Amino acid sequence: MIQILKFGEVDKRDIYAALKEYCLKFDGAALDSLAVSEAEIDAAIAAVEPEFIEILKKAAANIRHFHSAQKRNSFIINDKPGVVIGQKVIPVDRAGLYVPGGTAAYPSTVLMDAIPAKIAGCKEVVIVTPPARDGSVNPAILAAARIAGVDRIFKVGGAQAIAALAFGTESIPQVDKIVGPGNAFVAEAKKQVFGTVSIDMIAGPSEILIIADSGSNPKHLAADLLSQAEHDKLASAVLITDSEALAQAVSAEIEAQLPLLEREEIARASIDQNGKIIVCKDIASAIAVSNEIAPEHLELCLDNPFDYLDSVRHAGSVFMGRHCPEALGDYFAGPNHTLPTGGTARFSSPLSVDDFVKKMQYTYYTPAALGEVARDVAFFAGKEGLTAHAKSAVVRLEENE
Repeated sequence: MIQILKFGEVDKRDIYAALKEYCLKFDGAALDSLAVSEAEIDAAIAAVEPEFIEILKKAAANIRHFHSAQKRNSFIINDKPGVVIGQKVIPVDRAGLYVPGGTAAYPSTVLMDAIPAKIAGCKEVVIVTPPARDGSVNPAILAAARIAGVDRIFKVGGAQAIAALAFGTESIPQVDKIVGPGNAFVAEAKKQVFGTVSIDMIAGPSEILIIADSGSNPKHLAADLLSQAEHDKLASAVLITDSEALAQAVSAEIEAQLPLLEREEIARASIDQNGKIIVCKDIASAIAVSNEIAPEHLELCLDNPFDYLDSVRHAGSVFMGRHCPEALGDYFAGPNHTLPTGGTARFSSPLSVDDFVKKMQYTYYTPAALGEVARDVAFFAGKEGLTAHAKSAVVRLEENE
C-alpha cells in the first residue's frame, strides 16, 4: 500500500555549540554568539576610511550595472490551439556566501558574490566568514556587506561553515546555493555537500595568461603576471608572445620587481614552480595555445584586441588591450571575478545572476489538444516499454469514448 503521511516539522539538531567549539579551535575566537549585529556593522562602517567606502560604492555600482544586464525573462509559447508551454525564471530562496577572512580578507568577494544574488531576487543572502581571535570581523568585509545589501552575517569559517549553510542549524539558516572562494578544506566541503545544495564551482589556485606582442611594455607585463603570483604559491602566471626579445625582457623585469613585493616569498614560489613564458611563431598560435590552457584570466596585450576576441574560445574573463590590467576585473570594472580555474573555462562560466536562479517549465493542454496527440505519446512510450506511461496518455480518451 502507498504511504499516507501528515505534514509536520522535521527536527533538526542544533550544531551551534559545535560551531563555537571549532571557532575556538581553529580561529582562536571564544564567541557567545556567531551572528554579527547591526551595531558591529555600524562600528565597522565608522572604522573604515571614508575614501574606501566611496570606492566600494563605485565598485558596487559598476558591478550592479554589469550584472543587471544578465537578468533573464520568463517566456510563454501559445502558438498552437489549446496548448500553452512556458518557462519561469525563479530566484533561489536563500544564497550563502563564503568570504575568506584569515590571512587575507576580500571585501571584493562580498560585492562580486552578493550583488548578483540580490539582482537575481534571492529572498535572503547570508555570509559566513571566519572571525579574528578577538571575535571581530574585518571591518572592510562588513562595510562591503552593508553596501551589497547582505541580510545576515555569521562569524564562522572553514569546512564547518559550509556544513552549517548546507544543512542548517537552529541559528544559521540552510541555503540553496553556496558560492565563494576558500582554502582546500572549504573547497572539499563544498564538493561534499553538492547535491544537498548547489555550489558555484570547485575553485583552484589563481591563474593569469597574457598574450603579448613586441609592442608591449615588459614592466607592465611583469607587474600583471606578479599580480596573480602573489595570491598563492600554487598560482600560475603564463606569458605567450611572438617575440623572444620581449620574453627575455619580461623575465628580467620579473626578477627586478619580485624583491619589491610585500608577498615576495609567495610570488617567488609561484613564479619558480608555475611561471612560464612561451614563445610562439605568431599571435594566432599564441591564441591556440591559450585555448588549450583555458585560463581563468586572459589578457590580450595587443593593439587591436577586438580583432582577436572571436578567436578566443576558452577563458574565464578577457582583458582587452595594453591598458587593462587584470586587477581592474578583481575590484572595479563590473564583470565578475569569481571565475573558472584549472581549465574548466572549457565548459563553465564566471559567476553571474544565472547562478542564483533556476528555471521551471510548465505545460497546459485542453482536452481537445490532448486528444490530438495522446495516441502518439502512447505509441512513443510503448517503444520504450513503459506501458503505464502509455496508459496515462490515453486513459482520458477512453473515458470519453
